Amino acid sequence: MRKIIIMPMLLASFIVFSQEKIVTKSAAITLEASVPSFQPVAGTNSNVTFVLNPATGEVASLALMKGFQFEMALMEEHFNENYMETDNYPKAVFRGQIEGFDIKSLTEDYIIKGKLELHGKSKDIKAAAKITKTGSRITIISDFAVNASDFSIPIPSLIKYKLDDRVKVQIIAVLK
Repeated sequence: MRKIIIMPMLLASFIVFSQEKIVTKSAAITLEASVPSFQPVAGTNSNVTFVLNPATGEVASLALMKGFQFEMALMEEHFNENYMETDNYPKAVFRGQIEGFDIKSLTEDYIIKGKLELHGKSKDIKAAAKITKTGSRITIISDFAVNASDFSIPIPSLIKYKLDDRVKVQIIAVLK
């Protein structure tokens, strides 16, 4: 009698736990807006929250803009005060869906479609992603580019030749 009761309860608990979302608060985003012949303009934020729903392939990410660190303190100051205006727009949020995602049979190459909310604007994004699973660890690496002008991010005419309007973005999330 105990076995009859325990087995369905055990199976039900597996179903409930498989619906849980996987979260990390240590994903990393790297931004790069360099122009050849000038000093590299790149920053990294290693405290990004990234969420994956393995049952549906839905993803979400939140990055606090003041978390980006640059090689030069002056670049970081300009990034926060002049470009991203982080006092007014403190975070970037992405919500999307991994197309064709199946946790049981990962194929490595995927497309993620969703909306990026940045600097008070929202834009549809489509990005290629490499997704691998090793043991219980899922790694998602995605590279894409956005235009600063699409988000009304001002680049003063004095330094337009030093900064590319097209910003390369890479996100790396290791979920356990």
